[in-house]
Amino acid sequence: MNNYKNRIVDKLIERKLKGIGAVLIEGPKLCGKTTSAEHASKSVLYMANPDEMAQNIRISQLKPSLLLEGETPRLLDEWQVAPSLWDAVRFEVDHRNKVGQFILTGSAVPADREAIFHSGTGRIAWLKMRTMSLFESGESNGSVSLEDLFSQKSEIFGRNNINDIEEIAYLACRGGWPTTLELERNIALDHAYNYLQAIENVDISRVDNVRRDVQRTKKLLKSYARSQGSQAANEAIRQDMLANDSDKLDTDTVVSYINALKKIFVIEDMEAWNPNIRSKTAVRTSDTRYFSDPSIAVASLGLGPSDLISDLKTFGFIFETMCVRDLRVYADSLNGQVYHYRDKSGLECDAVIHLRDGRYGLAEIKLGGEDAIEYAAQTLKTLAKRIDTEKMNTPSFMMVMVGKSGYAYRREDGVYVVPIGCLKD
Repeated sequence: MNNYKNRIVDKLIERKLKGIGAVLIEGPKLCGKTTSAEHASKSVLYMANPDEMAQNIRISQLKPSLLLEGETPRLLDEWQVAPSLWDAVRFEVDHRNKVGQFILTGSAVPADREAIFHSGTGRIAWLKMRTMSLFESGESNGSVSLEDLFSQKSEIFGRNNINDIEEIAYLACRGGWPTTLELERNIALDHAYNYLQAIENVDISRVDNVRRDVQRTKKLLKSYARSQGSQAANEAIRQDMLANDSDKLDTDTVVSYINALKKIFVIEDMEAWNPNIRSKTAVRTSDTRYFSDPSIAVASLGLGPSDLISDLKTFGFIFETMCVRDLRVYADSLNGQVYHYRDKSGLECDAVIHLRDGRYGLAEIKLGGEDAIEYAAQTLKTLAKRIDTEKMNTPSFMMVMVGKSGYAYRREDGVYVVPIGCLKD
């Protein structure tokens, strides 16, 4: 198994530090931000260290520059404990006039994010860190590279390491948390449940110091889990929660809970892709609902691997969330983003990987089965024909990303079939 300390994000941190004064790494708790940042830094300040936190906060109020002294790059871990550090870092970057001075890490967004972050423009770069992809955790053998697909290789081939439905279910329930790789399998499955309890009881209220009800948080998370992969409106989520909520519940309350979960990186919705289309069919612009890691969705529903195998429809949605997580990790490595496409005719594409240079690939996600793969391939080809290639590029590739399949290969029609157990950046 790969050393989980060698993450795809590590090379992104190194690259950004070469071009700007400071880098801010954000992401879910326990996804490995501090570990990766430590590897790239030469001195460290742990702001949330209980033995020193009160003192650190006091110094940040009196003379924050003292906290910035040290060999560079200097890591300021959990910097948001003292938001005044942001302006101190910005000031130091301006006056030192050097790149690679600071790394800031945080697992929550400050309540006044916009006001604070505005002053960092051009001085501090953002980097979102995610839980581990299957390639990073060692389950994917990486025999197929997303970068190679963008290069339009005529042939690909790979043998799937995890062509077993039970193993796929386990990996979705375990999630991409680095510390779980060293645990016994049954113990590793507890991690997401422990994580969920912390969200419900502490984190969702602490992020902006607004007290939120534990039971209502549980209902929202369960409703969100049932809505993942869809464009469910806030009102639809509210109605779903009302079925099990005797108290008055308005949409604004639901939105406040959702925003709090976004600030602690528990949920990460996917933006809609809006290409130039030949037809007059309107493209839907609603975001698609996703958790940052599939294990959070599984825990929200109170499920385990055997439950997923018994309910393949739910398993399909959980698998989609796992694939989206991996595609986001790999796209980050290529300066890309992942979007969702859906139009009012019902045509849908699970993932559009769009790179900064204008290239893009279309991907459908299926748990497995020849009929499902064939349907997905036809969907991709239908969408490709609707794209106005006089106004934008043709797709670099079309891919069906699958769980249960023995091999990665290129079909005669040019559509790639790639198991998640074969893919890497």
